[in-house]
Amino acid sequence: MRTIGLIGGMSWESSAEYYRLVNEDVRNRLGGQHNARSLMVTVDFAEVEAMQRDGDWDGAGKLLADAAAALERGGADLIGLCTNTMHLVADRIEAAVAVPFAHLVDATADRVRAAGATRVGLLATRFTMEMGFYTERMAAHGIEVLVPPADDRDAVHGVIYDELTLGVVNPDSRDEYRRVMTRLAARGCEGIIYGCTEITLLVDDADSPVPVFDSTRLHAERLVDLALE
Repeated sequence: MRTIGLIGGMSWESSAEYYRLVNEDVRNRLGGQHNARSLMVTVDFAEVEAMQRDGDWDGAGKLLADAAAALERGGADLIGLCTNTMHLVADRIEAAVAVPFAHLVDATADRVRAAGATRVGLLATRFTMEMGFYTERMAAHGIEVLVPPADDRDAVHGVIYDELTLGVVNPDSRDEYRRVMTRLAARGCEGIIYGCTEITLLVDDADSPVPVFDSTRLHAERLVDLALE
């Protein structure tokens, strides 16, 4: 079994979810007392969030590239970044290490295509929904991604940063997310991507009127695939 290197801390709640999913998947596949061989470097989300607000993507890229390099030095055989938004700087991470980097968007796109969907909605941070790196990479897989209108994007983003990353789960926010997903389905979306690692703390498959693609779970499964090759 290869050792999985995880770059976490964005937020720590989502990193804990990654750790749980990866280890549960290994146990389910191998049985018995098996769990994943893994390392995690946890950055301080307050620093990353400040860089996001300031548009300091170079600084954020260096921070996460350094974390990846530390994982490789520690013995990681592959790298996973435990966040959707910071895949904006995935190229910096890939350039910093010689071991494989498992890209979250590719793992998600593969499952969307396997389901036969070609148009999906995206719930995520404002950065992920608006900056193009996610939708453009999905388009390269032949998948059209629709994002909510501006007021809905503000609501989705606010729930993530003001509530979920702080461990707050608000039933009113769950209802708002349901409304946003219903509107995306009405625009012809054949599925909804939960494109932020904290979203599943609030909503699950039953909250969407169309099939859900949980990017966190799909990425964790891809990491296990690579670890067990």
